[in-house]
Amino acid sequence: MTRVKTVDRRAAMVPSEGRGEARRSVGLREVAQAAGVSTATVSRAINNPDVVSADLRERIAVAVEQLGWVPDGAARALSTRRSQTIGAVFPALSIGDFAHATQAIQSELSQAGYTLLLACSEYDPDLELRQVRKFVERGVDGLILVGQAHHPELVPLLRRRDMPFVNTFVYDSQTHGTCVGPDNRKALMMMTEHLADLGHVRFGVIAQSTLNNDRASARLDGVRDALASRGLAVRPQHFAMGEWSIADGRRFLRSLWQTDPKPTAIICGNAHLAVGAVLEALAMGLRLPADLSIVGYDDIEIMSHLPVPVTTVRVPGAEIGRVAAQVLTARLEGRDCAASFEAEAELVIRASSGPPPAA
Repeated sequence: MTRVKTVDRRAAMVPSEGRGEARRSVGLREVAQAAGVSTATVSRAINNPDVVSADLRERIAVAVEQLGWVPDGAARALSTRRSQTIGAVFPALSIGDFAHATQAIQSELSQAGYTLLLACSEYDPDLELRQVRKFVERGVDGLILVGQAHHPELVPLLRRRDMPFVNTFVYDSQTHGTCVGPDNRKALMMMTEHLADLGHVRFGVIAQSTLNNDRASARLDGVRDALASRGLAVRPQHFAMGEWSIADGRRFLRSLWQTDPKPTAIICGNAHLAVGAVLEALAMGLRLPADLSIVGYDDIEIMSHLPVPVTTVRVPGAEIGRVAAQVLTARLEGRDCAASFEAEAELVIRASSGPPPAA
């Protein structure tokens, strides 16, 4: 049986002494020349292979393999100038709602024929700007971001490039149409009013850092505004600010409990702080909610499985991700999107909260 060495045919297309240089400088034009076809034919073979004959597809495939060509965003679809990729920049990837949103975004984009590219900014606006620049340079079709507080150069950059984008996990009626998520201020007002309705007047707050985080700032505003409407305020000794760790929640709970008078209810700025506060309170022998009510924001799985399940504000992270992807793809494809931009936060009442202890 005669064996055909296709490798010889392919090698003939690119001289061996020039292959290294070809890989460094190759583009759509070089592939077309090597295959003996037009650049338009190469584009059709990459994007719509069914309209190109089997022989042409084979010739182009040989050239692509030998030249080591990877189509860039523009060359991938010359007719639409689309790369079919969406970039997403999240401040953290280990937080429950962000992880749920990422999975939903990827699933929704995949069904629509898009690929998700992901970056983590670590709450650093300079890093977020660099990551967005890289995504833009790589030809993404649109961007999904978190919050509305970005580097001053970020939004002007996207508008100059006519780059569609959606801000997630935040909602503001004044910027309706650019953001998908809950009204963070309104959500914490709802939680604070619930505790005040139970009879609490001495409130403690373990807040997440507001540095480069407009969602955390809005939540803090919600607590303060709800209390102010009732002539109440958080005493300075009853306020602490940390990051989003369980360890910080434990440390600050112990510190706040050493004050006099003691708070009867403590509002935590995120789920991890709330979990830490509950664990430390139980370790100290406190009865929840007989001695102290503790509530949180977000609803990670462990909150419902602690010895005392935690009252919290549930944010629909997966829904936010899904809607953001739908809104962005609809804009890219010139379609109307009927999805709601405001995701309603839900008050989930569990055993960690109740009326204040008797005087």
